[in-house]
Amino acid sequence: MMGLMASEKFRTVDTRTAMSSTERGTDAPAGTEETNPGAGRTRAWATRLVVAGILLSALNLRPAITSLGALLEEVRDDLGMSGSVAGLLTSVPPLCFAVFGVTAPRLARRFGPAAVICAGMAAIATGLLIRPYAGGTPGFLAASALALMGIAVSNVLMPVVVKRWFPDRVGSMTGLYSMALALGTSLAAAVTVPLTGALGGSWRSGLAVWAVLAMAAVLPWLPLVRDRGTAPAPSRQRTAATAEQHAPLRMARSRTAWALAVFFGLQATAAYITMGWMPQIFRDAGVPAGTAGVLLAVTMVMGVPLAFVIPRVATRLPHQGPIALVLGVCGLAGYAGLYFAPAAGAWAWALLLGVSNCAFPLALTMVGMRARSGPGVAQLSAFAQSTGYLISIPGPLLVGVLYQRSGGWGLPIALMAALMVPQMLMGVLAGRNRTVEEEAAVR
Repeated sequence: MMGLMASEKFRTVDTRTAMSSTERGTDAPAGTEETNPGAGRTRAWATRLVVAGILLSALNLRPAITSLGALLEEVRDDLGMSGSVAGLLTSVPPLCFAVFGVTAPRLARRFGPAAVICAGMAAIATGLLIRPYAGGTPGFLAASALALMGIAVSNVLMPVVVKRWFPDRVGSMTGLYSMALALGTSLAAAVTVPLTGALGGSWRSGLAVWAVLAMAAVLPWLPLVRDRGTAPAPSRQRTAATAEQHAPLRMARSRTAWALAVFFGLQATAAYITMGWMPQIFRDAGVPAGTAGVLLAVTMVMGVPLAFVIPRVATRLPHQGPIALVLGVCGLAGYAGLYFAPAAGAWAWALLLGVSNCAFPLALTMVGMRARSGPGVAQLSAFAQSTGYLISIPGPLLVGVLYQRSGGWGLPIALMAALMVPQMLMGVLAGRNRTVEEEAAVR
């Protein structure tokens, strides 16, 4: 998500005052809650609901993908998928994120971010529940697209919710959100195979059970769906902030926005190749299916501690490029290991690729750091994620084609390593200390 400035300690916005007028749809004067204890208690409960909603939603943003990766061979065999079709299946997530993510800011302006995220969680639950029983590959893809549509809009709006409700704790909440996302990702990868066995051995039950977690994520947002506003700046800042927040931006004019979008796209390419294909790479090298799922979980669980640390470190650095370089070097080392000794050093390669995949929380952090205002963050988030996911679409599909045509993993792994080089370069460019308002404002 994002770190908003060079250090969180410089943010002193009073969030209690900031949101009170939003809930009423009026510009209440500062101090209203101090004279109305009931409003303060309501605000405190709303904040708790937002925190619960953020954490539960983050847990649901990847299980639809990693649970499928753990059972991809069984799904392919049962539905009669070729390697190319399976590659297409692993390309569906970024396609849906690109297509549906760009609609998120418009939907949020009309219905409010909470209502859109609530609907997104309901779409995830519905898609995951019907996907295994839709019948055939087309139905499976359609139900997957429904779940991924919910993930797409939530992906874009989560940074907006964090900035609006926690303007003085952006780095901390970004880390918490990223930890929950990594935890959900690794949990689905680790337990899907044994859970499938416990449910009778059917891959359909093993995939459908994740709908329960998505249903739980709907609940915290229900009391908040009528809140369509945003957290206004404190009254002493409001006049100065309004003009900047409403200035139209043309992201295509911003070199920083493009660098961030390409960086986002290349890290997403690596992540979805890893989530979709890494268990199969290990299984083809002789690693048992259950162990291959655990290895993917190890890769994903590395994001739990690092996703909390990286945003906090990034917000304290004037340039985030060095972090992108370190993550890229870890990725290159992991791919080299997969190429030369996939089974012998499997645990080491899983750890290195797990560190490399933490380019995702870094990208989200830079989204917040490269824009000054809430609307700017929303526009940059939609541009970077939608454009980035479009860029990432060919990667998993190309890996599937190369795997089927070559009969091995040499060429696909070489492709993954080659893509890491421009990712590092774009991370350096996106990490420069500047904002899109400086480059993209309409004059």
